[in-house]
Amino acid sequence: MAKILAINGGAPVRTKLFPAYRVINEAEKKAVDRVLDSGILSRYLGTWGPDFYGGPEVQAFEKEWAVYFGVKEAVAVNSCTSGLICAIGAAGIGPGDEVIVSPYTMSASATAPLWYGAVPVFADIEEEYFCLDPKLVEEKITKRTKAIIVVDIFGQPYDAATINAIAQKHKLIVIEDCAQAPGAKYQDKFAGTLGDIGVYSLNYHKHIHAGEGGVIVTNDSVLAERLRLIRNHAESIVEGKAVADLTNMVGFNFRLSEIAAAIGRVQLGKLKSLIDSRITNAEYLAKNINLPGLHFTKVRPDGTHVYYQQAILYDEKVVGVGRDRFTAALKAELPATELREAEGPLLSVGYVKPLYLLPLFQNQIAIGKDGYPFKSSHYHGQVNYVKGLCPVAERMHDQELILHEFMRPSMSREDLDDVINAFNKVYQYREELK
Repeated sequence: MAKILAINGGAPVRTKLFPAYRVINEAEKKAVDRVLDSGILSRYLGTWGPDFYGGPEVQAFEKEWAVYFGVKEAVAVNSCTSGLICAIGAAGIGPGDEVIVSPYTMSASATAPLWYGAVPVFADIEEEYFCLDPKLVEEKITKRTKAIIVVDIFGQPYDAATINAIAQKHKLIVIEDCAQAPGAKYQDKFAGTLGDIGVYSLNYHKHIHAGEGGVIVTNDSVLAERLRLIRNHAESIVEGKAVADLTNMVGFNFRLSEIAAAIGRVQLGKLKSLIDSRITNAEYLAKNINLPGLHFTKVRPDGTHVYYQQAILYDEKVVGVGRDRFTAALKAELPATELREAEGPLLSVGYVKPLYLLPLFQNQIAIGKDGYPFKSSHYHGQVNYVKGLCPVAERMHDQELILHEFMRPSMSREDLDDVINAFNKVYQYREELK
């Protein structure tokens, strides 16, 4: 009998590449030309004075970002990773401290504390929303805990009401990694503004991008100035600026260029339309891929989801075929995307290996060769990053989670229909996969 599925030699649903995610057009080109014509590609100086704060594009970008998101302060940096490091430093976190982090996120969300000698403590994630589980966060708090780094994963805001209350009870600072959720809301407040410090990304595959870059936001003016100091060579600034608190005042060059800031200003104006398209496309896919054993995950009550990726929970017992085999068959039915051809179809199983299983944590070797900060005279706790530490994250990664990016704004209704047809085809003929 002839095989139907492409993975077995049948004809795929589609071979034509999906359209690239192109959000750069004439407006960005004009903004770049404006910077080039000005002759100012950067105006930062690592000394105290007017140019400590950067050039006109950076400062305008910061003001516009603060207005858009309704916060007092915005600080532009060269990446979200840089922003997280600045946030840890500005919060005064240091050797011997602990920071509660998610195991299921980009690595920088968990490694930022290491740069200041603090130890990451992993709490497990929610089964429905994949953000930090508040109940498990509170269980991890000790007298050494100084902060919680929450992550708005896949475009979904964290449970701010519950986690913020826990933080206030224990006098902890909340740092919000909002790299994947700009424009999302929880209880009518923008993601990124829900904690004490929020950090956004302008990386190329994010909702808006400037090539590379990031923005930190806060309503605390003292924290904001400390963020700026760490961004731009604090050690050289504190004397001239008469800074009294020298805690963590060793700075970096985390400065954003004028060109990136100019592009970011234009992109910010497009954010709402871009996320509206993502939401519309994600809802269309969820409505039309209605298959037993495939569960499109929910949006948190009182929140909105902006779909950096769309998550599907897979039940092998219902479908009758293993998740990895089913997903491989889906990928065989669909093409790659323009400009990302080497990645194949933008569809994957799991997300990242739970971070505590990385060699850094398994061997507890980070700064230097002797195990600092895990093993040091400053740290009086004990962490054990064993497999099984966060069973929900492990189960999602190993068995249940499927992620895709087909809801990107560049996708037409016809493109989405091809995705739907691929899911339906593989499901209908899944007996071929056994």
